[in-house]
This record gives sequence, structure tokens and C-alpha cells, in this order.
Amino acid sequence: MSSEIPAGFEPIAMRPNPYIDPLGPLYGMREDGGLVIGLRIERRHCNPAGNCHGGMLMTLADMLLIFNANEQTDHDSFMVTINLSCDFLGPAPEGVWLEGRAKVRRSGRNLVFVDGLFEAGGRPVARVNGIFKPTGEPRGFN
Repeated sequence: MSSEIPAGFEPIAMRPNPYIDPLGPLYGMREDGGLVIGLRIERRHCNPAGNCHGGMLMTLADMLLIFNANEQTDHDSFMVTINLSCDFLGPAPEGVWLEGRAKVRRSGRNLVFVDGLFEAGGRPVARVNGIFKPTGEPRGFN
């Protein structure tokens, strides 16, 4: 099992978060005006079948979509999740490099709509989308 991080990815600097900190490190790479996030799937991220747990994928989805809501809009604030949905398309087994890309579909003063896709080894793992509300408080990452 490789623990190598693909070229171009660097750890994402976030303010301390007691829920997220133990799950990482989470990596990011700027691409086409957005932020690609990546994570090497470890045993601690997996269900008993040895694949990334759906709850872990949903946590990553929330982060991916919020990061890109900030990156791709004029909003530069903490966002609260109004709605988050996921279609699980395939497994992300232990040891695989998982990466997600997202695109803002619509952004207004009060709501941001974002779609994303996670892939592992070029295969789709999860299609995600969400609606987020900017709060005005400073965002928690660089």
C-alpha cells in the first residue's frame, strides 16, 4: 500500500477542528479556479468491508463543496450546510488515493449551490451536491 501523496498536493491549513483534525491530513491543489482535495484512504477511514465509510465520504463532501464555494465565489466566509446529498457510485478501498473536484453552479448573496465528484484511481466513487449559506464569519482555511 502506497502512502505517497501525488505531485501538486499540499496539506490544507485549517484552524483547529476537534472533529476534522483526527481524520486528516487532508491535501489540496488549486486547479481551474477551484480546489481539488485529496486523501489517502487509511484503515481508520474504512467500514468493516475495507472501503471508505459512507459517513467519511459525506464529511469529505461537505468540506470539498464548502472549500469550493469559497474559492469560486466572492464569499470569503464560514458557510453552514443547508443541504448535502450524495450518490455512492463505487468503492474507495483502503490504500487508494481519493480526490474530489467541485464546481459552483449558482451563487447568490444568501445561498451557494455546488456539485462535486470523488474519484479513486480514475473511477467514480461519489457524486455530491450541496447548498450552503455564508455567515459572514471568516472562513477556517487558507
